[in-house]
Amino acid sequence: MMKRPINQTLAGKNDMKRMRSRHHRTGSGGGTSRNGGGQVPLNRNHVFDSNGPDLRVRGTAQQLFEKYLQLGRDATGTGDRIQAEAYFQHAEHYFRTLNAMNLAAQSAQQERLERQRSYEQARQGRREAPMRDGRDRREESSEGEESEAEQDEVEDEEEDEEEQTEH
Repeated sequence: MMKRPINQTLAGKNDMKRMRSRHHRTGSGGGTSRNGGGQVPLNRNHVFDSNGPDLRVRGTAQQLFEKYLQLGRDATGTGDRIQAEAYFQHAEHYFRTLNAMNLAAQSAQQERLERQRSYEQARQGRREAPMRDGRDRREESSEGEESEAEQDEVEDEEEDEEEQTEH
């Protein structure tokens, strides 16, 4: 293996540092922020940075939808149909984002309910399942109650016998 002079080794490290520092921004760098894989965030309170046609707007999907809708109406009122269409397209984007969030929230809630139902069914099945020795769990609990009652009777009888022997 051939050794490099020290100055070349350091120069290579500095080049790597310089390359890393060029890409210091994380995320998509503007527009809508998205989770990995291009998925819409599930949190309704997620704040988006939106670069609109001529201005930058920040807010939740609901707020951005309402803002772009209002800007589109205002542009229509002033007679600027092209600008109005651009705003309405942005509003439509956030409308679709809201729908995707709502659908994701509904499916997550449905999954939670199904998981809870299956958990309850499994729990109920464990209660009703017989024990390893073949006895039913309910029989054991009722037997345990009977044995406690029998024990109380035996103790009462013993106390009665002791009182009789003392007299």
